[in-house]
Amino acid sequence: MNQMPPSGLGGSHQSFTRPPGAPRLPRIARGEGVWLFDTDGNRYLDASSGPVASNLGHGHPRILAAMAAQARHAVFAYPSQFESAANIEFSDRLARLAGPGLDRAWVVSGGSEAVESAIKFLRQHAVVTGQGSRWKVIGRQPGYHGNTLGALAISGDDHAHEVFGPLLQAVPRVPAPLSYRLPPNHTVETYAAACAAALEAAILREGPETVLAFILEPVGGLATGALVAPAAYYEEVRRICTRHGVALIYDEVMSGAGRTGRFLAADHWPTARPDVAVLAKGLSAGYAPMGAALFPAAMVDRVAAAGGFMHGFTYSAHVMNCAVGAAVLREVEEADLTGNAERMGCLLRARLDAIAANSPIIGEVRGLGLLLAMELVADRGSKAMIPLERVAPQRVGELALRHGLALYCRRTSRGAYGDWLMVSPPLTITAEEVSELSDRLAATLAEFVDELRADGVIA
Repeated sequence: MNQMPPSGLGGSHQSFTRPPGAPRLPRIARGEGVWLFDTDGNRYLDASSGPVASNLGHGHPRILAAMAAQARHAVFAYPSQFESAANIEFSDRLARLAGPGLDRAWVVSGGSEAVESAIKFLRQHAVVTGQGSRWKVIGRQPGYHGNTLGALAISGDDHAHEVFGPLLQAVPRVPAPLSYRLPPNHTVETYAAACAAALEAAILREGPETVLAFILEPVGGLATGALVAPAAYYEEVRRICTRHGVALIYDEVMSGAGRTGRFLAADHWPTARPDVAVLAKGLSAGYAPMGAALFPAAMVDRVAAAGGFMHGFTYSAHVMNCAVGAAVLREVEEADLTGNAERMGCLLRARLDAIAANSPIIGEVRGLGLLLAMELVADRGSKAMIPLERVAPQRVGELALRHGLALYCRRTSRGAYGDWLMVSPPLTITAEEVSELSDRLAATLAEFVDELRADGVIA
């Protein structure tokens, strides 16, 4: 296998992330449906939609046709000079699917930008409405909301904060309602209640008049691996935020656009609707860089009347990206991909539960729809982790490629909250492809078990 070059001009993205001499990753040649093909002719089932982005799979003919059609007319026009029909169609479709109260879409190039836009908009709205003392955004520990400095500041990742902390504004954080590694004397339900109580305590400690917003992932992303809390948690968080005038932001970068079997994960808890929702990834299904922050129309009108939102990017409301996003949303609706996510999610969950029941290294399966994760452990009884030096997520990802499976495997904050792998295939997946994914995943995990046993790591 070719190795990463020690030096040279240009190079690939991996030259920043993999040490010189490391084996090179497969080189992509093409994609078709749930499959990816490398330049050596090998094929890989995209079991995680990349980083939970390729919701429609690869090479989708109607999305490609929409791209080509828009390219023949206009690719770019700066939104302070022109509006575009593509932007209007995309925003209208998105707001209709998102439901009441999420009426206006601020369109950007990705999730981090969308999160930054959400918190900056809320801050400007607070100033415009005479609440200038509100600026603190409470996040969760662990939690992840992006890699720009503002988004990283409100994320809960101690390792990232060790490195970048001097560049970040410190913000309060409260515990996330974990479902697997619980504190002593807690059940999932009691710990979720304690986490909600910790939010109210933090608001009171900071001073409610200083707290702008609370941000959470309704179904966990790359910090917590498809974490889902009991319904009572979301309902209590909603009541707390309302009581103290704190905006509730749902980061649906991974969980939105139909992935959990509802267009927004928020739709699973209709009495706990957010004030602001942030989407990206599956919103354009990997066919264009795209994110969006959704706000109530009344809030947008107030800010616009006071001089306009003091924020923007060169590629905000990019014409081509909006055309792609509109085509993706059309396909989600017309092909009932949200319904397919629910149906195939149930089938896949049953297959993953069966794999976990027969594997000594799977501690928990969790998630909703086609946003699922499996927790890796050395011992299911004690929940002990596989030794950190084994870098279990990376190794599982390597073995998966051998078995023709592309998996998104994660460790958060140097393993402080466990190791896990995300199983989140495109929303277009069929029952037959679910079966093939499951067989390849079972073989991958069995090979890793054999390695661990051979080295005496597990019994």
